[in-house]
Amino acid sequence: MRIFLLLILCLLPFGATAQSLANQLFGAKPMPSLQAPEAIGSYAKGCAAGLVRLPETGPTWQAMRLSRNRNWGHPDAIAYVQDLSRKAVQIGWQGLYIGDISQPRGGPMTSGHSSHQIGLDIDIWMLPPRSLSLSAAQRESISSISVRSEDQRSTNSNWTAQHHALLREAARDPQVDRIFVAAAVKLEMCKTATPADTPWLQKIRPAVGHNYHFHVRLKCPRGSGNCVTQTPTVAELSNGGNGCDDTLNWWVTDFLNPPKRERTEPAAPRSRHPREYTLADLPSQCAAVLAAN
Repeated sequence: MRIFLLLILCLLPFGATAQSLANQLFGAKPMPSLQAPEAIGSYAKGCAAGLVRLPETGPTWQAMRLSRNRNWGHPDAIAYVQDLSRKAVQIGWQGLYIGDISQPRGGPMTSGHSSHQIGLDIDIWMLPPRSLSLSAAQRESISSISVRSEDQRSTNSNWTAQHHALLREAARDPQVDRIFVAAAVKLEMCKTATPADTPWLQKIRPAVGHNYHFHVRLKCPRGSGNCVTQTPTVAELSNGGNGCDDTLNWWVTDFLNPPKRERTEPAAPRSRHPREYTLADLPSQCAAVLAAN
């Protein structure tokens, strides 16, 4: 495998060595590799072969922030987006505004996300579309809406029954591993939870920075033997499996106002951000993805 990797590196453009920053190498690729679709590695340390592009505009969706060139995903992810956008119409929206999915060949991004590296992460705006005929310039200038209060402890007046219904439809798809939302959104959804909601509500997970959009993460698809499955979290599997327990309440208590504790151990060393990864940090197959036509 080492010899194979060295041969691949020799085929890369001058300067694209194992010590080059991976986000610069993958961010420079404007098109996907002409390979069979495959998610490679983990959501926050990997790449993707044979990605396909979500069309900029469809009958029930529009891709936003086109200048980023991040509307690429595994074929399963693109089909999921299109299907969910049709369900959005059924709940009363015009469709969906789609944020970042992945770069053309996945990999670490030049800015923003730690994840979105293998074509299976999808950001969907909380803003109900006002128009599905936005120009490219408009897609760069308009912003989504926050559905969380300023104190982060509850949803605000932007949150609607349609948001709840959309997240339910998004989570009920068996391809979905989890969906990240603001903790206040999960708390709001738990208020009306019934035992019948458990299978899909368990997938709705609180996470920092998800009040303007929700983040869908799909499971590793068939044909992606090098894809690393997400490890289930014990906390979300408690209380019958819906995640509506004391662990969730922690997000709006100790997380926002952490109790003071005396430090008895030295602080843990800072972990590296994916933007600091080199090609050598990624699965060996990613060198071939970069070198492919």
